[in-house]
Amino acid sequence: MLSYAHGACDQPLLGETIGQNLDGTVARYPEAEALVSRHQGIRYSYREFTDVVDRLACAMARGGIGKGDRVGVWGPNVAEWVLTQYATAKLGVILVNINPAYRTTELRYALGHSGCRWLVSAQECRGSDFTAMVAEVAPELPELERAIFFDTEEWEELAHGEVDGDLLRERASELDFDDPINIQYTSGTTGSPKGATLSHHNILNNARFIAGLLRYSSEDRVCIPVPLYHCFGMVIGNLACTSTGACMVYPAAVFEPQATLETCAAERCTSLYGVPTMFIAQLGHERFNDFDLRSLRTGIMAGSPCPIEVMRRVNDEMGIRQIGIAFGMTETSPVSTQVRINDTLEHRCETVGQAMPHTEIKVVDPASGLTQPRGEPGEFCARGYLVMRGYWNEPERTAEVIDPARWMHTGDLATMDADGYIRVVGRIKDMVIRGGENIYPREIEEFLYTHAAIADVQVIGVPDERYGEELMAWIVLRAGATLDAQGVREFCEGRIARYKIPRYMKFVDSFPMTVTGKVQKFKMREVAIEELGLEGAAAVATA
Repeated sequence: MLSYAHGACDQPLLGETIGQNLDGTVARYPEAEALVSRHQGIRYSYREFTDVVDRLACAMARGGIGKGDRVGVWGPNVAEWVLTQYATAKLGVILVNINPAYRTTELRYALGHSGCRWLVSAQECRGSDFTAMVAEVAPELPELERAIFFDTEEWEELAHGEVDGDLLRERASELDFDDPINIQYTSGTTGSPKGATLSHHNILNNARFIAGLLRYSSEDRVCIPVPLYHCFGMVIGNLACTSTGACMVYPAAVFEPQATLETCAAERCTSLYGVPTMFIAQLGHERFNDFDLRSLRTGIMAGSPCPIEVMRRVNDEMGIRQIGIAFGMTETSPVSTQVRINDTLEHRCETVGQAMPHTEIKVVDPASGLTQPRGEPGEFCARGYLVMRGYWNEPERTAEVIDPARWMHTGDLATMDADGYIRVVGRIKDMVIRGGENIYPREIEEFLYTHAAIADVQVIGVPDERYGEELMAWIVLRAGATLDAQGVREFCEGRIARYKIPRYMKFVDSFPMTVTGKVQKFKMREVAIEELGLEGAAAVATA
């Protein structure tokens, strides 16, 4: 039996734009709460939310912005961000998400590469002066006509202008659900960042199916501490809510464990999102037991591999019995597979679920491209409505990942079992080959997580002149715990194969990460090579 599965589904795909979908939700639930930005003291019903969205859209249109134009949005989790998301969608304007961690070089690249005409932005974030950075790069960007900052008179004029219903209807009549609506820049760990270009059809349908699998309704309140600039925030978060009438709840501008716990309790949230490190931070917070989390029933853990032990603790200690895993990438809108809430704890802990509705998935031999037998590891591929249109203005880079049959090649290593459940065993580029043995770091990470003293762990490969590569574990200890390298080795002896026991250990307080919580293993490798004096081994040429 081959590693191929299709998420057959009786529910048809939506053939509508994001603006049409939002208007339908407002018609059904006008007085339901749509948005709570707790740290800003902002609350909107769906009627109030769409009123501000329409005012902002009309102001943009009167300012000369229209279908196909690009508008950048740069800021943390604030109400202004999501208002911009839906206002641009109503006009067919392509929203360009800009990472709040960007500095001038990256900002200049994103704005210039996408050809943004406008930028709407926070004035600062975490002490970084966005206004100064914009002023620095703007003279080098002739296409950038206007920069508007939140909490200024200029922004207030945009957000509180007059609604022109005829203008909005005229603009809506020009739009098609396959139009591009969003550009999201990938992290760019090798080479310049790539602008994954997504359509209404891509992200709206993906969000609706995510919400359906979580059984969202207008009674749900979703705590969204993950960044809005990323698909996790704006699609799995915002769009999943607005497509079902659920409420978007922002606990803080950027992730704070205590603010997230306080918000879940105070707002009686029913769903909580996060990457594994966010859940670990909440579980380890000194005031964790002070918060009543009984309203939580479901949620999504995604963004990076989810340790089994962390999943069990979220289930048992946070009481989120229907916590699930969503797996995918920006280029697939983002979710390709998802655990169902009625799956067993084992499936929810040990797999990333089955194919999403209307989605094809397969596991192929990276060398030959042939579909692997069930149970054999290979590259995970996805096909269907969710695959991006391509990388913005880069057909050659698009062709490197989307083959002629429209399969998206993800670079993830996975296996598929007899029931179609996917287990991710690593990244093709992260796989360690030690003396001819293929080693998947995630397998070792999952084992080390079972040590009572270990709160978090990442395993990488470092160069070795004899074996080609050796294993190194970066370890974060639980508060108050003590452990040394010898203790780790003794824990491993006789329980995992000797060649899987890390040769090197590094005890740290945290890992180098992207703003979305993805561990940057390439940076860990660079640090390790320098600290361990492995420059010579790193320079050895390999086939």
